Amino acid sequence: MFLSYSFRLAMQSIWREKWINLLSVLTIAAGLLIITLALFSIYNINLATKKLPEKFSIMLYLKDGLSDQDIGNITAALMKDNAVEKVKYIPKDEAIKELRGVIKDADYILEGLNENPLPASIELKLKQKYFDPSTVKRLASDIKRIKGVDEVEFGEQFLTSIHSIKTGVQTLGILLIAILSAGIIFVCYSTVKILFYRKKEEIETLKLLGATRGFIRAPFVIEGGLLGGAGGFFGMVGALAFYYGLFNRLTLTMPLFKGVVFPFEMFIFLPLVGLFLGITGAIIALGRIRF
Repeated sequence: MFLSYSFRLAMQSIWREKWINLLSVLTIAAGLLIITLALFSIYNINLATKKLPEKFSIMLYLKDGLSDQDIGNITAALMKDNAVEKVKYIPKDEAIKELRGVIKDADYILEGLNENPLPASIELKLKQKYFDPSTVKRLASDIKRIKGVDEVEFGEQFLTSIHSIKTGVQTLGILLIAILSAGIIFVCYSTVKILFYRKKEEIETLKLLGATRGFIRAPFVIEGGLLGGAGGFFGMVGALAFYYGLFNRLTLTMPLFKGVVFPFEMFIFLPLVGLFLGITGAIIALGRIRF
């Protein structure tokens, strides 16, 4: 009975002050849409970087004249490192075959060579959880001290750039989400506070009739939740419109976007997020009002 009465009062208030509430809902929807796009970017950056270890490798070029036992010792020393997942030995003959396959349209480059100029090498694959610049640099430094290893290559510039982009996007995204969430709470806070003062005479009457603080506050908390939930719903609609109206078309016309994932399961919770932020804003507003 108490909740149904409070809910009815909240709905009446929303309709009576429909324009200010509509503006609040649209503001919340816009904020949650931007939060959605930030999460979308962070999600895909993380997804892309998780696939990098599959393609990334460290190449060890060996000195000439190593015996099978020497190569076995180097391989055993590499496998002792927890970061190493796979070790593949590439003999000189196999290396030249791979090179000829890569430059088959320009194989004239290798004409006139009397001997194989390529060294034997070892290819290292890393475990996903150890894929970061500090670990790779540490591993490369350790490998250089192994007897029989002539040179180590691992694309340091590329690895550092990818890690910097990932860290930058995550930091910016989290900062943006925090700022916008605070902004949405402030919108609900301000709206509820304005509506409260517009009903000050009604509230004074309820107080004289013996209404409790909880009874007076409940409709405003429900109203804040409804505004936030409505904003979350329209934010979700905006995210879906973005996907079907723009992103889906880009995927069809530009192959570059085919690897980008749109996580629908993440965005269906936007109304609940909006509901939570709306109730939070309302509770903060009512907590700062003395009556």
